[in-house]
Amino acid sequence: MRNGVLGVALAAGLMVGAGGSAGAVGAEADLAHHGHVSLWDGRLGVWMVSENHGPADLSQATVRIAFSEPMAGGQELPPACLWSSDRVVSCRTGELRAEVGVGELALDLRTGGRPDEMTVEITTAWRDGAEDRNPVNDRHRVLVLATGDPYVF
Repeated sequence: MRNGVLGVALAAGLMVGAGGSAGAVGAEADLAHHGHVSLWDGRLGVWMVSENHGPADLSQATVRIAFSEPMAGGQELPPACLWSSDRVVSCRTGELRAEVGVGELALDLRTGGRPDEMTVEITTAWRDGAEDRNPVNDRHRVLVLATGDPYVF
């Protein structure tokens, strides 16, 4: 039930953000996500920074992080995130001002098993109605081996 309530709250926040930020509609904002992913002993760590290279400010964006393997159930996420399924986490970035806006995210998750490798996909799911003419820097697909090493994106 808790995930359902969080899902409704995030969806409502996204709808309010979409209607309440007229400055972003039709504007251009270049989102970029960079960080690293590590897999070890049935755990997956994701450390990421989201940036807005402008020119328009964003009041909110949503990052979707998808996993090729299911994660263990019953895990708590940061307040800005929710489980979309056992393989997908969606997180709000908060306000991202042009050229200075930075949102940080850290996830420490248990995998459903002990995979030797996993693929992690990071994408912008929503960007406050703004157009992004450079979507290459906000879409990443990372193959992570269970070595504990950081795989950078």
